Amino acid sequence: MTAQATERGAEWLGQAGLRPTRQRVALAALLVGDGRNRHVTAESLFAASKEHGESVSLATVYNTLRAFCDAGLMQEVTVDGNRSYFDTNTREHPHFFWEDEGHLTDAPSDQLVITQLPDAPDGAEIASVDVVIRLRRKG
Repeated sequence: MTAQATERGAEWLGQAGLRPTRQRVALAALLVGDGRNRHVTAESLFAASKEHGESVSLATVYNTLRAFCDAGLMQEVTVDGNRSYFDTNTREHPHFFWEDEGHLTDAPSDQLVITQLPDAPDGAEIASVDVVIRLRRKG
């Protein structure tokens, strides 16, 4: 990992007031070190950390991703009941889930139009709307 990626990761943590532990900085550098947004699973981030020689357990990766989400640095996108992706792009936007490859990408926000939502039940309010559009290759 480059010094610039590590510095970006540490700055990203600082924006949220998170303590920059060695493991957090290493994972943050993998997520935002090149300045691009990422969609990762805990398992894919764990594998990437191993490839870069980081000694981080899978449990630590899960806990760190949860801390990043709680701090507002990432958002969790649930694709089905047992698969979550973590997105470094925290603005509201739709996603494409590529079923054949099992990965998530951003969908164009400007092409999505939601004209009306159902009323929330009594005593509840709508907190957010997540849009995941499932895709598969033709043929």
